[in-house]
Amino acid sequence: MTEMVFGAVVAKQDEPILPRWWRTVDRWSLAAIIGLFLIGILLGLAASPPLASRNGLGAFHYVSRQAVFGIVALGAMGVVSMMSPRQIRRWAVLGFAGAVVAIALLPVLGTDFGKGAVRWYSLGFISVQPSEFLKPTFVVFSAWLMAASFDLQGPPGKSLSFVVAILLTIVLTLQPDFGQASLILASWALMYFVAGAPMILLVCLAGMVTAAGMFAYHNSEHVARRIDGFLNPDIDPTTQLGYATNAIQEGGFLGVGVGEGTVKWSLPDAHTDFIIAVAAEEYGLIICLIIIGLFLTVVTRSLIRLVRERDPFVRLAGTGLACLFGMQALINLGVAVRLLPAKGMTLPFVSYGGSSLLAAGLALGMLLAFTRRRPQDELSEIIGRGR
Repeated sequence: MTEMVFGAVVAKQDEPILPRWWRTVDRWSLAAIIGLFLIGILLGLAASPPLASRNGLGAFHYVSRQAVFGIVALGAMGVVSMMSPRQIRRWAVLGFAGAVVAIALLPVLGTDFGKGAVRWYSLGFISVQPSEFLKPTFVVFSAWLMAASFDLQGPPGKSLSFVVAILLTIVLTLQPDFGQASLILASWALMYFVAGAPMILLVCLAGMVTAAGMFAYHNSEHVARRIDGFLNPDIDPTTQLGYATNAIQEGGFLGVGVGEGTVKWSLPDAHTDFIIAVAAEEYGLIICLIIIGLFLTVVTRSLIRLVRERDPFVRLAGTGLACLFGMQALINLGVAVRLLPAKGMTLPFVSYGGSSLLAAGLALGMLLAFTRRRPQDELSEIIGRGR
């Protein structure tokens, strides 16, 4: 009866790891992720040649790099998805510590690449953005703390995770990197809600965020300029938002045709932050709906599987990773259609970027591992762990 209700599977004795992985992994989510990567390569063929031409490189230089990074990311995703939740927790905690140290050293060793925010380490052949790796490892670290608070005489994990989330938000805001800071805080709030947070606390947190936003608006020229540009009903056609808006309008339902788009020659970030504008112009609304559908497939199927999960750590970490993946896509798409202020955030597994692809591969690998079908412990066994 337990297996019928909770969808548990009986482990086969001495079953090789690959057949066991294939039998228990969510294949629909796996197919959706691969589909997003292939669409990213297709859009890279359209969006990156103008940038390569401006930099004196081969026409498919950035597409080739994206393919290499993507294959490595998919490989890492596959390896991580075969791990147990305990193994993932241990590696993620170590990764979180390393990411925090890397973030702390950015003012000394980092670079801004002329974008006004010190977010990257330049290694010559590749640049690394540590905040991309901070997000998924923070989710797992916070889930570990929150789950520990359910144990009898356990630590105040929820309070500790809140302190860590606030400190990281402040550090990222000072870079400034408001997009990543908002994702850190939002993912923590969602996990805290799933862990049983009182609504009054979440309302107070929303009030604090609003107050912090107003303070930043009145004391930061960078924030004020972005918010004013977002609220202004008239779009400057020479800005990135102006080019993106015009491209989406020109694309219509079926697009202007493969290779016929012009926005990629005007947008400096056409291959990263505004890749959806290239997709809408050349391929139309249809491919945009396909991309949105693939993101929804991963998020909804993951959440449906996690509803059946009894382990608090797996449920919280999986929920946080699924929502993190969906929220980043939502922010990227929202910026492109002027539903949100500009954030400078990539579209996971679609946009060009070594750090974002590798970090997304690790995050989705952990998500696939947490959503694998596994034998569920009896409720009495879970409660007994805290005694």
